[in-house]
Amino acid sequence: MTGPCNMNLTCVIPDDEKGYELDLFCVPKHYEEDLDRVIIPHGLIMDRTERLARDIVRDMGGHHIVALCVLKGGYKFFADLLDYIKALNQNCDKSVPLTVDFIRLKSYCNDQSTNRVKVIGGDELSTLTGKNVLIVEDIVETGRTMETLLSLLSECNPKMVKVVSLLVKRTPRSSGYRPDYMGFEVPDWFLVGYALDYNEYFRDLSHICILNEKAKVKYKV
Repeated sequence: MTGPCNMNLTCVIPDDEKGYELDLFCVPKHYEEDLDRVIIPHGLIMDRTERLARDIVRDMGGHHIVALCVLKGGYKFFADLLDYIKALNQNCDKSVPLTVDFIRLKSYCNDQSTNRVKVIGGDELSTLTGKNVLIVEDIVETGRTMETLLSLLSECNPKMVKVVSLLVKRTPRSSGYRPDYMGFEVPDWFLVGYALDYNEYFRDLSHICILNEKAKVKYKV
């Protein structure tokens, strides 16, 4: 399904990727008419997340890290990534002491990423002064949302900041920003599932899927 996986980059899903038929997987019945294809099955997400955890422990082991979850879409990836890091902490010579914090960013209206980024919880970023921060994000599209957060963080003078994102979208609207750790590079599709939502729907879908046009109208606010 995917192209070669580079340790320092990402697993690339090509533009002509066909994915999988929905009836090959367990998909909630209430979403069956809303999705085109399964693009990244849950098992592949988990295996790639485990590898990202290993890379993070390799690079950041020995430092106390504040893992900063970007809500809401990042919560599932965040929880699974930390579970893998905790497992490595228990079974490897190098470990990462972890504490957690949360922030919420808002940049979407329906299926479009806007130029305005709303930060919820930003007043608490001052607690990250002098700390090593690992930002955990679900998807980077244009990169402007993350650049805004990194700019806010820099004002608080953290010791170190790294970013891990499960998905990075390949889009002409990109600012060119690339996270330090990336799970999958994906085409310019609107994807849902594994806590990625469309107006709060589809967070309860285990696989990452393409949302069809009919569903965009059905769930539009």
